[in-house]
Amino acid sequence: MKSTVPTDGRAGAIERATRFAPFLRDGMLAFPEIANRFATDGADAAVGDALALGGATVGEALRHQRRALALSVALGDLSGELSLERLTAALSDFADHAIHQALGAAIDERVPGAGTDGFTVLALGKLGSRELNYSSDVDLILLFDPGVMPRRERDDPSEAAVRIGRRLVELLQQRTEHGYVARVDLRLRPSPEVTPIVLPAEAAISYYESQALPWERAAFIRARACAGDIALGERFLGEIQPFIWRRVLDFGAIDEIRAISSRIRDHYAQGAALAPGYDLKRGLGGIREVEFYTQVQQLIHGGRDPGLRQRAVLDALPALVAADRLEADVAEALADAYRRLRTVEHRVQMIDDQQTHRLPVAADALDGVAGLDGLADGAALIESLRAHVDFVRERFDGLSPDQGSQLSNDPDLLADQLRAMGYADTGQVARMIAGWRSGQVRSLRSQPARAAFEAMLPVLLAAIAEGPDPGHALNRFSDIVERLSSGVNLYRLLEARPALAAILSQILVHAPALAEQLARRPGLFDGLIDESSFAAPPDAVTVAGKLAEGMTRASYDERLDRVRLLVGERRFALGVQLIARHRDPLDITLGYAAVAEGAIIALTDAARHEFEGAHGRVPGGEMMILGLGRLGGMALTHASDLDLIFLFDAPDDAMSDGAKSLGATDYFNRLAKRVVAALSVATAAGPLYDVDTRLRPQGEKGMLAVRLDAFETYQRSEAWTWEHMALLRARPLYGTEAGRAKLAATIERVLKLERDPAKVRADAAKMRGDMAAHKPPAGPLDIKLGPGGLVDLEFAVHTLQLTHRIGFDSRLEVAIEALHDAGLIEAEADADLRLLSRILVTSRLVTPGGGLPLPQSQALVAQVCGHPDWQSLLDAHDAARQRIAELWAKVKDGQ
Repeated sequence: MKSTVPTDGRAGAIERATRFAPFLRDGMLAFPEIANRFATDGADAAVGDALALGGATVGEALRHQRRALALSVALGDLSGELSLERLTAALSDFADHAIHQALGAAIDERVPGAGTDGFTVLALGKLGSRELNYSSDVDLILLFDPGVMPRRERDDPSEAAVRIGRRLVELLQQRTEHGYVARVDLRLRPSPEVTPIVLPAEAAISYYESQALPWERAAFIRARACAGDIALGERFLGEIQPFIWRRVLDFGAIDEIRAISSRIRDHYAQGAALAPGYDLKRGLGGIREVEFYTQVQQLIHGGRDPGLRQRAVLDALPALVAADRLEADVAEALADAYRRLRTVEHRVQMIDDQQTHRLPVAADALDGVAGLDGLADGAALIESLRAHVDFVRERFDGLSPDQGSQLSNDPDLLADQLRAMGYADTGQVARMIAGWRSGQVRSLRSQPARAAFEAMLPVLLAAIAEGPDPGHALNRFSDIVERLSSGVNLYRLLEARPALAAILSQILVHAPALAEQLARRPGLFDGLIDESSFAAPPDAVTVAGKLAEGMTRASYDERLDRVRLLVGERRFALGVQLIARHRDPLDITLGYAAVAEGAIIALTDAARHEFEGAHGRVPGGEMMILGLGRLGGMALTHASDLDLIFLFDAPDDAMSDGAKSLGATDYFNRLAKRVVAALSVATAAGPLYDVDTRLRPQGEKGMLAVRLDAFETYQRSEAWTWEHMALLRARPLYGTEAGRAKLAATIERVLKLERDPAKVRADAAKMRGDMAAHKPPAGPLDIKLGPGGLVDLEFAVHTLQLTHRIGFDSRLEVAIEALHDAGLIEAEADADLRLLSRILVTSRLVTPGGGLPLPQSQALVAQVCGHPDWQSLLDAHDAARQRIAELWAKVKDGQ
């Protein structure tokens, strides 16, 4: 868009200010040295001189500074030397300084020399974002700490705080012969009609945690501590972050802000259209709508992405672009519109130092604003705004879908709508809709929930209609709706993101395990809005770091809940990746393993930290955790439990150094129990993992945590063959780098022991037979336990590893490669392992109870596993099972 920056320089700025702006003309007469400094040295020098002015009192000095600063930044603006950002920052920084000085003076009058500790000033609105208008109120909230705030000995803390607050306001906005410092607005505090102007910080925290109104969330996006006890203000803002930035994505923010905007549009309808009298702030396509549009995106996504929590509009827009929440061209156009609208608003305010946002109605006055802006007349000024206003209005109006697309209550019209979507049996769907609308469904009893549900329903029904079995999907969705305690956020999310409705349709048709999770925790679906949910699974260390983020101040119970929430989201997202065919099932198994290992690291750290608070540490001692089975082999499924062995290494007779000292054995066994509970006990946030520790020496009869040297002794002299087979899939997960290396070396020494090959084969064959007798396969497609299944392959590989003492790696595919290189196993074994593993991890989601997938899911299972159709997959499956059965028969017979 064409630039509107004047090109007549400093002289032109002074000329236009003199001609068109009485306030600036008077300022140049009152402070000729500031105008002269600007003319010779520029805006920055003039601003510096303005801020250096003094006075007989604090109030007089601040008034001189404010008036001279208004002149210097106006001239800098008119000449093009100061950008909007620099102008508003200068005004905001001065306001911060003035408020702090005035607060100090107010307190000093009552308690000389006491300072401002215990009294904080929060800036909201444009001062909070350091975007203060040329002539603007400052929106403040005043808070105090009764135990710290300075006061006279007999003063009641609350009464003293109110007196200080009143004096602060008086020092700032009282008009004298020198003018005023700032107009103060305290109406953004909690319940301003009934509360005192200064509130105890703790009372304010309680309000925002329990009673705050939706509009206050948007207001606090810009909040910051600007004066007084900054540390107190920052602690307060830290406490109410969950109120402002909700981790659960809340597309209701769109409705909340649109409702506020609609009320503003109705109230200021006279200045809504772009014409003489247009309200630059509240009009259609005006400043407020740029701000609201930006804040909607921040409120929706900022709970999950702290990088979006920018106070200023012109900082938030590029942050949204960087996070892929807004198109770059849209952000640029919004920023251009915002700068232009704010600049013209400043022109209007510079004329008479009036807090106005409207273009003049009278033609001569409008021409005066245009002249100050360097344009020919009022018509040119309005034309310079038109493209900006139209763009902003269009974007803001597009925030919410057209409500005219909702489903009809008329049976005949509803049937027509459903047929148009592709439903053959419209009667069944209509009966379901009638049931949801009956008022008997718990999640649909509130008006906001019903409104969100009705807005979402056409989107979801259209997505389900395109799936392979709409009736089945609708039945599952009905189960979810009826089980939800509150579904408003889920419904709003599905309406706002139709692509997620298609994913939900796939889950409902194909993945009962994921649908069951969603019914218990609808918030799981929120995570899918982030692109990271479909990214390659991170490694365990990265997962552990993510789980630990933000937990330094959390209680132990809060840490347990946080890990359960985040792990649940990550496991759900991995399942969705599989069902949506975003990633190979083998990559998903690695992802499940990394998430589990990350949870083990994060929760063991948390449990250890909590435990050390009472018992201290064992000098020279440490705990190690060994993962076995599918966890050790990095091949977990959605339903896998965690096979763990706890070990420790410590000097003999070592004692912990805490207040409640314990011997090393007792210490690490108690700590291990804490870790098991942290991983397995269900909390308010739900369950996490089932933990199996029976693979430890002596099984359930043995100690939970075993000394490392005793573990090696047991493995060398007492362990059964099956225990050594279990060690083949063991992997150290937790401990120092040196500790994990020592544990890995111990396992390697055990595995390299010489053994009688015949005994190993006999023991393995007997054990496999016992397993088949006690745990028979669930059916012909039991990938794990059936003849020629994964267990047979594992037994064959482990027997070869122990008898030939090669291929010692916890990952079965690596062991098979080593055995193949040694000529002990055919190359097909690797492909067979991969095929059956793909079927297994997919089946745990599609058929969690075992058995064949439903007909509508068979094609998906085949495609996920790399085959064009179900029959092709069955043929490959049968061939693989046959080869594995033959391999196991040869290995156990020593052929």
